Amino acid sequence: MYFSATGTTEKVVCGIAKKLWENIGLKEEKEHINIIDFTLLQERQKTVEFSKDDILIIGVPVYAGRVPNVLTKYLKSIIGNGALAISVVVYGNRNYDDALIELKDILEWDGFRVIAGAAFIGEHAFSNTLAKNRPDQKDMELVSYFADKIYNKVYKKIIDGNEIETVFVKGIKPYRKYYMPKDEKGNAIDIRRVQPKTKDSCINCKLCARICPMGSIDFQDVTRLNGICIKCCACIKKCPVGAKYFDYIGYLKHKHELEIKFECRREPEIFW
Repeated sequence: MYFSATGTTEKVVCGIAKKLWENIGLKEEKEHINIIDFTLLQERQKTVEFSKDDILIIGVPVYAGRVPNVLTKYLKSIIGNGALAISVVVYGNRNYDDALIELKDILEWDGFRVIAGAAFIGEHAFSNTLAKNRPDQKDMELVSYFADKIYNKVYKKIIDGNEIETVFVKGIKPYRKYYMPKDEKGNAIDIRRVQPKTKDSCINCKLCARICPMGSIDFQDVTRLNGICIKCCACIKKCPVGAKYFDYIGYLKHKHELEIKFECRREPEIFW
């Protein structure tokens, strides 16, 4: 399961699943891996339930150091029934703060047994240069290594008839507040109200309206927003003619500071 507006979280989660099933020795991947992409709003209206024999690999992006608050209601509606779970968060090279422990807590509240967790890096939603093209080959090698560790932990315990331990992950409770950028005077920059603009070069292909995770872009008039914008930047990064953009000065300042301050490569962290 994953929420992946620009494809980075999808790549990590599906990479773990594929390698894990290869280790198990299953031949037909499509017969044993059920993919639930809950990026689009309509998919988050469906009830999802697991059995104690299932293994869930679930990934979400990190927004301001936390699980995106627009996803928490949906995530808490998932029914675990004692299934095993692997929690994954993907962040844009700044920090994942308390997102991983928050996701683990939600899954345990749902009735899952969380046996592994990971924080991987993906190209930042705001930028084309910060963590550019990640997860890259080095990241995906760690994805395979992580899947190997999960396989060894789970299946050796099952064969030996031993209990599978839950995992410890990094984070602080109570969770820290959502990360808030500051202006030159130290005042908070509130980018929640920032909305994408549309250039005259728009070809009205409607792609942005179809892929908006909040269903907020008006299908009849793609220059209009009928709901909230979560700054996932799917409409910007996937527009075939580059017609979508943000021009709010506070947002652009924050984006520039992220690109300068956090340009050094961060490495994923895995827990099992």
